[in-house]
Amino acid sequence: MTLSRRILLAAAAVVALAAPAAAANMIGNCEVYGEKGSIPIANPAKPGQFTVLTSLPAPIWWNGDAVENTKDGMEYCMAAEIAWRAGYDKMEVVNTSWEAFIGNQVQGYDVGFAQTSITDERKKVFDFTTPYFNSDMGVIAKADAPVDEKSIKTVKVGIQQGTTGAAFAQDTLGIKDAQIFADQPEMFAALRAGQIDAAITDTSITLAEEKATEGKSKVMGQYKTGEVYGGIMQKGNPNNETVSKIIQSMIDDGTLAKLGAKYLAAGWGKDPATIPYFNP
Repeated sequence: MTLSRRILLAAAAVVALAAPAAAANMIGNCEVYGEKGSIPIANPAKPGQFTVLTSLPAPIWWNGDAVENTKDGMEYCMAAEIAWRAGYDKMEVVNTSWEAFIGNQVQGYDVGFAQTSITDERKKVFDFTTPYFNSDMGVIAKADAPVDEKSIKTVKVGIQQGTTGAAFAQDTLGIKDAQIFADQPEMFAALRAGQIDAAITDTSITLAEEKATEGKSKVMGQYKTGEVYGGIMQKGNPNNETVSKIIQSMIDDGTLAKLGAKYLAAGWGKDPATIPYFNP
């Protein structure tokens, strides 16, 4: 069973617990579950805190469109839990463009989370954390103008520059009429405006867009790619192994499943496994 499938199934198994006598430990709006400092990082990128890089907006993964109003979400709370187990109750979020994020143009952070697929090419630039989510490739279109596995190759398709979705659309599907966008919001705005007929990117991201449009856009299908998400880290940083060790501890003790139940399953409103698979 895949990691993402286990996370979503955990939603049905999460049982409400009695409130503890003492107030919960919190970072932002995230309750942190592990023991503070149980897997310590002595020398973070910035003294006295844990620093996380991301690229906003990313609904459900980061619930807010700017650093100032983002206090929870799947990846935010993952990062908060890592910070806590590393020994810190102060976490700084640094926002940058996707191009700068994936182009290794930012320094001075401990880990970066932005729904980033692990690829051999990217491994030449970054060290990656232990994988924390399995992601296939989704096709989203306006609900009143559906596409299928045949028509997707003939309509105008939006793709985001520098993503695995863009590479898949062009290299695997052979889509010729592709419009390239710098970021997700620009691509999805074009879809909503009818400037493109469909968009291809990670299924998890297309599901968030379907929810955001209240069903006016719909995930029509997905392609099985075997991709997994991992956090990016500066190559050779001595803390990298520890960050991965913390994520593995979150998988092992059920914390990741608990976060998935709270943010992913509830946020999407559907199990990605119910979306039909297209043939390339």
